[in-house]
Amino acid sequence: MKKRLTMYMLIFALLLSNLVFANNAQAASSLDATVQSTLGNSNISVTLRSLESGKVLYERNGDIGRKPASTMKLLTASAALDTLGPDYRFKTELYIDGEVNNNVLNGNLYIKGGGDPTLNKKDFSTFAVTLKRHGIRTINGNIYGDDTLFSGSQLSPGVVAEDETYYYGARTSALTMSPNDDYDSGTIIVNVKASSVGRAPVVSAEPNLSGMQVVNKAKTVGKGQKNTVKIVRKYRTNQIVITGSLPVGSSAKDWVSLQDPTINTLHSIKIALESTGLKFSKRSNVMRKVVPENATLLYTKSSIPLKTLMNPFLKLSNNSIADILVKTMGHEVYGKGHINYGLKVLNDYGNTLGLNMGNWNFEDGSGMSHKNRISTNELTSLLLKVRDEQNYNIFYNALPVGGQKERLVGGSLKKRFTQAPYISKVHAKTGSITGVYTLAGYITAKSGRTFAFAIMTQNQSSSKISNIDTVVKKIYQLY
Repeated sequence: MKKRLTMYMLIFALLLSNLVFANNAQAASSLDATVQSTLGNSNISVTLRSLESGKVLYERNGDIGRKPASTMKLLTASAALDTLGPDYRFKTELYIDGEVNNNVLNGNLYIKGGGDPTLNKKDFSTFAVTLKRHGIRTINGNIYGDDTLFSGSQLSPGVVAEDETYYYGARTSALTMSPNDDYDSGTIIVNVKASSVGRAPVVSAEPNLSGMQVVNKAKTVGKGQKNTVKIVRKYRTNQIVITGSLPVGSSAKDWVSLQDPTINTLHSIKIALESTGLKFSKRSNVMRKVVPENATLLYTKSSIPLKTLMNPFLKLSNNSIADILVKTMGHEVYGKGHINYGLKVLNDYGNTLGLNMGNWNFEDGSGMSHKNRISTNELTSLLLKVRDEQNYNIFYNALPVGGQKERLVGGSLKKRFTQAPYISKVHAKTGSITGVYTLAGYITAKSGRTFAFAIMTQNQSSSKISNIDTVVKKIYQLY
């Protein structure tokens, strides 16, 4: 009787296995039809992977290296959480040298940068309060910035000349600042407000102009006319050139990258200190210099922890944070805050995770470079393996959530997957650089099961974004 029961169970298991195989094959065939009809077959790659078995359920060109764009940040984020730890905080230190007599510092101020992308105007006010608590009202010396924690080019390898003015192409320094809580470090926000017809608009900046120079060529025009204002930093200069027409009653603003984050941040700090009543001598200069050994540490500013920083990093796809994390990992592991050493850490981490790093080729951690190459098979392998990491929940919760309108929940997916039943079913990282549109992450399908997926397109128009979403919706329906 037992033998007969065992035989029936084996037959049932075999039939069930064949049925599952048939269903998977049918789903894969249907998905393939959608992929080819919407995305085509060339310059695209798609992989769908089971999180239960780890097996690839569907692929189209899944082993071909493609440009990942910002899906590269998936590796950077996971590696940073593992290497630096979720409680890691960036530090910025305020020092003085010389002596204080009659409220006068006969010496210099030093700001030592620790790569903090969250340093902002509030912190500058704290610097002022600290100096005053130590009896300082006037500084006879200079204000120096120590940015030696990082080395090499301030520009990410993927940033081309026409990108340099914009926030996504901002330079990276160990001493930098952010104008807002998105932590777009290495930038200022330039506001342009209309005045009266025929006159130049009024220009202001957040936190301040920071040593930048404004060339205002714009004009205020009559109400109802077209707003054509452009705000651009002239290539390799401190000049912000404003052109175009601004109708009465309207305004414009844009993020402008700093030509030299270290020096510009020092200018910004100096302006902020002076606004609180602190005075500098007429001979005071703003320069780079290593903090001397005999300097006195007055204050250390610590950033929010890395686990909190992950949200603006991944939700808003912040390139500056990616570049800073890469250099920081290089410094922490190899003692070199250089991008090459940071990329070595990414490679080491991938090997430890069990990825085939021979199939990963990258020259930055943000995905800006057109030389980066990753296959969708490898990207979904990362998404599978990272689930066993102790910081996975932080990683997962920092991913943009499809259809969630709140900015720091939906992030770059807040306007995608906005209709039922797809709302909140997709947790994934978007990516886009010229001609490249990608999406990789997790989808909870109609069955209630969750899968890892990656879709990459290149040499395409932006219309492919909606086609990518069509494929993801098909995955939801089929699986």
